[in-house]
Amino acid sequence: MSSTRSAVVTRKTRETDITAELTIEGKGKGAISTGIPFFDHMLTLMAAHGFFDLTLRAQGDIETGYHHTVEDVGLVLGEAFDKALGERKGMRRYGTAIVPMDEALASVVIDFSGRPFLVYHVSFLSQFTGRFDAQLVKEFFKAFVDKSGTTLHVNLEYGENTHHIIEAIYKAFGQALDEATMLDTRIQEVRSTKGVL
Repeated sequence: MSSTRSAVVTRKTRETDITAELTIEGKGKGAISTGIPFFDHMLTLMAAHGFFDLTLRAQGDIETGYHHTVEDVGLVLGEAFDKALGERKGMRRYGTAIVPMDEALASVVIDFSGRPFLVYHVSFLSQFTGRFDAQLVKEFFKAFVDKSGTTLHVNLEYGENTHHIIEAIYKAFGQALDEATMLDTRIQEVRSTKGVL
């Protein structure tokens, strides 16, 4: 079983040009540049709380809005995790985190099951934090799930401030990823009675 799991993924379309370098066994270092400052901040928090190293550069048609860039970053990041984890042998598979950010409390549960599915129960009193549309958070996670083959549950327990809610979600996501991808010496193959994921 390799002690270093990493991947480099590039996606280039007429709308975006994105490259991500991911190391699972990292120190939580994030070097993120998407042209969307708030999104950069969230991805940096995600890496820090997940203890993985992520270098991500994205150029997109942000003059038309942030949707294409946010969604495609989700696709690239999902593919990077899928490639870095390979056959997923020896890893815990499941991760759970509940994280507060002032008045907001968010929970994220992930299963590297090989079955893409998103459950997203989050509502916002205000749709925007600065220029960032909070609806794009769901689009990011949907894209991640589709490419990583994960089952992901994202729930807001309560909260009012849009920035606080999104920040709690991304921190919880990072922590859940850390737990799920952690290697466990008790798991010799994949964590499934079927023998495959």
